[in-house]
Amino acid sequence: PPPPPVCRGQSTGDPDSPASGPRSPGGPGPYPAVTGASHGTPALPPSGGSTDAGAAGPPAHWDDLVSATVPAPRRGPATALAAERARQARMAVVGPVTERWAPEQAVPVHENWQLAAPIGPATDLWALGALLYRAVQGHAPYPEESTAELVQMVCSEPPAFAEECGPLRPVVESLLRQDPTDRLDFEELRGWLRSLVRSAPEPDAGVHLVAAPPVDISRLPVVRRRGELVRRRRAGLPATTAHGRHKRGRQEEGSPRKLGRNLLLLVLLLLAGAVAYAMVFMPKADQEGTGRGAKGGAAGEASPGPERSSASAEPSSGESAPQGGPSPSRSGGATETQTDGAAPGFTLRKDSTGFQIAVAKGWTRTPKNGSGQVVYSHGDFELIVVPGRDSAQSYGGAPMDYQRDDERELQPYRDSSWATATGLKEIQVGGRTMAEGQFTWTDDSGHDLYVRNLAILIAGRYHVVQVRGPESERDEVTRLYEQASQTYEVTG
Repeated sequence: PPPPPVCRGQSTGDPDSPASGPRSPGGPGPYPAVTGASHGTPALPPSGGSTDAGAAGPPAHWDDLVSATVPAPRRGPATALAAERARQARMAVVGPVTERWAPEQAVPVHENWQLAAPIGPATDLWALGALLYRAVQGHAPYPEESTAELVQMVCSEPPAFAEECGPLRPVVESLLRQDPTDRLDFEELRGWLRSLVRSAPEPDAGVHLVAAPPVDISRLPVVRRRGELVRRRRAGLPATTAHGRHKRGRQEEGSPRKLGRNLLLLVLLLLAGAVAYAMVFMPKADQEGTGRGAKGGAAGEASPGPERSSASAEPSSGESAPQGGPSPSRSGGATETQTDGAAPGFTLRKDSTGFQIAVAKGWTRTPKNGSGQVVYSHGDFELIVVPGRDSAQSYGGAPMDYQRDDERELQPYRDSSWATATGLKEIQVGGRTMAEGQFTWTDDSGHDLYVRNLAILIAGRYHVVQVRGPESERDEVTRLYEQASQTYEVTG
């Protein structure tokens, strides 16, 4: 605000003027100096004292008066130890960020630490240079894995070259100089950036540019006021013009409300029909159970029941008895067939060599060969059973070692050049120790086999249950193996 007018009898600011009050030791002015004897309360100016525009006017606020008379206290650490502690604390808080660590901020504290480069506008210019470098290059000018390494490299090594910054390279490298006095100031930086913007070429859209079609005024929509046409359309009255009559008639014929209502009715009718079909044609739970029982009895009965066949003679040795009969029967004196305890589609066979096992229906049995194997086969699948051929006294009492090193049925796996073994584990159930595994190898005819093997140690002898089949039929091999391994028992 302009200074107040000088009235007659007031001081004009002239040092020789008699109207001027006593001066303070700190400078010209009619106010006395504030000392410690005044208890921190400055003297008020005279009621009639004033200065002209050429002299310094009195302070307008209390804070200005105090700052003009009392020296400001020093900010920052007072000792080298305090400065180093502040530096370490800043390292822990800020972290490895290049923009926050200018060389004057990262320099370690030494004996003459008060003579180090001050932190000022040049520090902000360093942060701007690091930010431009990161934005253009895609990474920081210094590695940022560790704060300690970053602080040390900022003080000792120059930044990486800004090779991909293009026209901004001299600006970025000038802003990232270690000496604060060598960096660009704000005026120089503004000039550099202004010249770069002026000389920059226009951006090229390339092949992604889409040309706008020419404007056809006749095809633009006509803005109409809300008036007679709208009222007539709502009231169902015919329009005064012939334009668009066919469209309105078509809309009235197929109204969206009628279409939605028809769709809802159609969906409800379909749901009602589905419920009626389920209630009428689908069997009930009790009927389904009865049907399953009747079906199972029909499948298991290939001949009349036992009470009907009591008068008939027993089948001859060359005649095979039915597999699904309720009572066990002989087949050539080799196996005894029964269905109790077997899954659907399997038959529990009691072999004459001293074991019983579940075998799929329709499989053929091969008598015990010279290797002590009893083989059941059907197509490309084989079930090999070895009932106690090898003893634990000869091959040790570890089924896993026996399966891996000594079992003869897995010798093709050991001899094959392309073989795999997975799922090897040892199991102890009810005093029995077993080892099982899954193996694949290529046989002599070039077919890939998938094998599930089980070696059981019972009464000091090893029993082997093995199922072989094509590798493409892994699920079927697993199903056959699970039934055989779960039902295998020693009977002899």
